[in-house]
Amino acid sequence: MSHTLPLDSTERKDIPIHSGVIRYFPAALAEVARLSKAGNDKHNPGEPLHHARGKSSDHADCLIRHLMDFEDNPSAIEGASIAWRALAMLQEWLEEHEGAPLAPGAREA
Repeated sequence: MSHTLPLDSTERKDIPIHSGVIRYFPAALAEVARLSKAGNDKHNPGEPLHHARGKSSDHADCLIRHLMDFEDNPSAIEGASIAWRALAMLQEWLEEHEGAPLAPGAREA
């Protein structure tokens, strides 16, 4: 069974999730969370919050389109969409190539 974080306490301390990510980007992460909920409400009405992976997997193309839209007309939703797609790409790549466990909030659609 693979784990998201190492089991060794010394190695775990080298992954500062709170001080190295959450404290750096609190407003941005909150905006991505709002986008996740809005997307779930739109694409999975009445279902618990989850990433329905089978519904859209062209993350690179979507990321670039959102980036182009952001350049034309910057908005929080476009910025959050860029970040969400980048995180989705990285998560799925880590699962496929680095043995990361399936994200607990992911479901195949």
